[in-house]
Amino acid sequence: MQKTSDELILFVFVAIGIIAVMMAFILTILFLYRKRQQEFEKNLARLKLDNEKAVLSTRLEIQEQTFQHISREIHDNISLALTLAKLNLHTLDWDNREKSAVKVDSAVELLTQSITQLNDLSKSLDADIIGQQGLLAAIEEERQRIEKIGTFHICYSVSGNPVYMNSQAELVIFRIIQEAFNNIIKHARAGTVSLALHYNNRTLQLKIEDDGAGFDTETILTGQHAGLKNMEARTQLLGGQMEINSRPGRGTTLNFTIPFETP
Repeated sequence: MQKTSDELILFVFVAIGIIAVMMAFILTILFLYRKRQQEFEKNLARLKLDNEKAVLSTRLEIQEQTFQHISREIHDNISLALTLAKLNLHTLDWDNREKSAVKVDSAVELLTQSITQLNDLSKSLDADIIGQQGLLAAIEEERQRIEKIGTFHICYSVSGNPVYMNSQAELVIFRIIQEAFNNIIKHARAGTVSLALHYNNRTLQLKIEDDGAGFDTETILTGQHAGLKNMEARTQLLGGQMEINSRPGRGTTLNFTIPFETP
């Protein structure tokens, strides 16, 4: 009987010991899990903060590029036209009515041209243009505006099943296209530019190709192509990818793959 009682007590102590070990093991596991969870949350918060900083930096850079674009447009076109108009009016010879009339007509034409350019510039920079017209109509209007300058001809095509995307996403895509056109005007010396949009099931394939001067793609790493970096940054904001193909004297092709969700 005493032996049985001793065995029972031993069994209880062993059971208690096993339970204690199991509890310690479980608590250790829970502690390590909680510690890893906290580290994960800290890393996630840090990544989120880094991403927000990157997005903010990109948006500020894009905004700065937009301001530079406005400045160039005003300086290169509108400012020159207004200066010429002022010169014509300032040098009027009231004793020669015929010559003065020609100068007045020229000044009026230059002022009208400046007003038109300001109106076109305002429309191209207005974010509401997407909400009012949609991406495709806005691109067509931008194509017509650029072709009025006479720098190059634009072949514009749309294929697949076009969809209305989120207005903010369409605006970013529109700015990408504007940046590409601006780069071509400034650097490419192209005669013809091809702009093609193809809507797949869940992605937009955007291709912009010119027959201009081209460049060595390795120079992108040296910071000589801020416009291309801005386009890539915009593309990344949409979760897309950008591919650049170019060679000196062989033109440039930009391919964008942009995923989308319909609103």
